[in-house]
Amino acid sequence: MQLSRMTLLGTSAVFMGLVCLSGCSTDLQKTNVLLSRENEDLRVQLAARNAALSENEAALRDRDRQLAGLADAQPVFTQPPLAQAQLTGFEQIANVSATVSTGEVTIAVASDVLFPPGKTSLKGAAKQSLDQVASVLGRSYAEHFVRIEGYTDTDPIRKSGHRSNYHLGFERAYAVRDYLISRGVDADRVSVASYGASRALSTKAASRRVEIVVYNE
Repeated sequence: MQLSRMTLLGTSAVFMGLVCLSGCSTDLQKTNVLLSRENEDLRVQLAARNAALSENEAALRDRDRQLAGLADAQPVFTQPPLAQAQLTGFEQIANVSATVSTGEVTIAVASDVLFPPGKTSLKGAAKQSLDQVASVLGRSYAEHFVRIEGYTDTDPIRKSGHRSNYHLGFERAYAVRDYLISRGVDADRVSVASYGASRALSTKAASRRVEIVVYNE
């Protein structure tokens, strides 16, 4: 009787072991299937990402070629060299002095000639001189850049209402700019600067001036 029980127990244990092995085998198969599917999905995603990267790299190469083509097609702007001769074309203009330095011609006009004291509106007589300056600029220096610079004496601003000598110098230079442009000078080639009293000359009268610089920079 005892032997039969032992046999029965052993048989049950073997059966349970087989059932367990069968269940475990099924779970492993399911796991393998899931892993295989996941691996395949990852391969598909990787292939799609690699394809997208290849397209981006091709687009970047195309853009670089286009940019290189645009750079090659862009015209190189050059200015003709300024004449080094002493005659500049401005010598016969009343109230105007011209000097030549390396790469520059500077035309100086006294502010007292151009403007009433403390004002920024051009005098009528000054316009006649500026008409001739504009004519020479258009005829002989049409391809050159021009910088108009305003200067003042060292006296502080008291009555004119301007915030500082720099503001006065700038507004006067800008008034000259506007007038030259109205007489045909190319606005894209004209810039304005103010130095106020920072570059004063030997006298106050000489310090109050507007300089028109034609340059090669």
